[in-house]
Amino acid sequence: MGPVDGSVRGQLRGWLRPGAVTAAQGLLIAVLSLATHVVLFVLALASLLLIPAFGVGFALFPLATALVRLVTGLHRRLAGWAGSPMATPYLPAPAGAQYGTWRRFRWVVSDPATWRDLAWLLPGAVTGAVCLAAFVVPLYGLEGLLGLPLVLHAAGVWYGYGPFWPIGNLLQALLCFPLGALFLAGGLAAGRWLVWLHVTFARFLLPPTRSAELALRVRQLTVTRAETVDAQAAELRRIERDLHDGAQARLVALSMSIGLAEQLVQRDPEAVRRLLAEARETSGQALAELRGLVRGIHPPVLAERGLDGAVRALALAVPLPVEVTVDLPGRPPAPVESAAYFAVAEALANVTKHSGATRAWIRLGHVDGRLRLVVGDDGRGGADPVAGTGLAGIGRRLSAFDGTMGVSSPSGGPTVVSMELPCELSSPRTSPSSGTG
Repeated sequence: MGPVDGSVRGQLRGWLRPGAVTAAQGLLIAVLSLATHVVLFVLALASLLLIPAFGVGFALFPLATALVRLVTGLHRRLAGWAGSPMATPYLPAPAGAQYGTWRRFRWVVSDPATWRDLAWLLPGAVTGAVCLAAFVVPLYGLEGLLGLPLVLHAAGVWYGYGPFWPIGNLLQALLCFPLGALFLAGGLAAGRWLVWLHVTFARFLLPPTRSAELALRVRQLTVTRAETVDAQAAELRRIERDLHDGAQARLVALSMSIGLAEQLVQRDPEAVRRLLAEARETSGQALAELRGLVRGIHPPVLAERGLDGAVRALALAVPLPVEVTVDLPGRPPAPVESAAYFAVAEALANVTKHSGATRAWIRLGHVDGRLRLVVGDDGRGGADPVAGTGLAGIGRRLSAFDGTMGVSSPSGGPTVVSMELPCELSSPRTSPSSGTG
């Protein structure tokens, strides 16, 4: 195969693959819309009408709404696959809002997203049904190109190719080849627009409104602030405990040794020398513990060399090869830089303690106003942020700065911890890439 043939094949594959994905999306949207929308709308309407008649609607309407939210949630996920993600717009359920209770009914009825979902069901069924053409038309094209009409005609079976093309003779059967190419090309080209039409219409009602987004944001920040306050309180308790059990105990022992030496300075000079030697050793240990405590609060290497140099220093301390790639055209703000440093440090500690890896890698970069960090290893996998405190602590640390963390760790590895922190950089400079073993 020559280079021209390879280029044509590559272009054809690049054109067919997204078209096939769009056709599958159109089929899923159409099946979901046609199979559920009308039924759910009737069920929700009937449950509302039963409220004054029998009162059972108080229990049935929240159940119907739960099914509606399940379906609209699937539509939001399909919209995300089509490149138009939508956030969940619902208000959180209050405490004690069990099914069959008045509190549950009041919560569902008072949520504006409930009525937006119901208003979307019937129009969404229409636009979803239109998406079926994104699958059916290319399917007709494949039938024609594969010669199915010709085969059925030769077998004496009547066959209607497409909606308006009965196969009556050999010429009509042969014409299905160019028609198949036309159906396939047109269907794949128009399919993405049909899916786009459905998703664009859904964006009018399914995403949260501006006020709902602000309310969700306020709730998220409230939770984040509470977690940050708890984390800071725990950190202060740790510092207090380290000072009390470490440096303070050393200094008390030092004071006692010096006091005893004062009492023995005239009677036993040799004992005084021994006590002073012990005091000197104790003071050195206290100084080392204080230095370690200060490094835990804000490492000097981070202040002197920035996040790039500090992360490379962390990698050098790990007892396995660590590849470090940094692309930071500047320095993040000091609080963000500190949070990123300790997040990487905790991730590397997990690699050393639990992964059984033979190598690891660190990627640092800044894209679209976000500091992105990736720590990975080729270990046994199975890391779970819920099961342990290390990864959960990283998540809490990052959430204080509106950051996020994702963990991919299938059984057998590899484990990849992806972190993001929104920030702007300053002091432009160039950060090369290198491997650190």
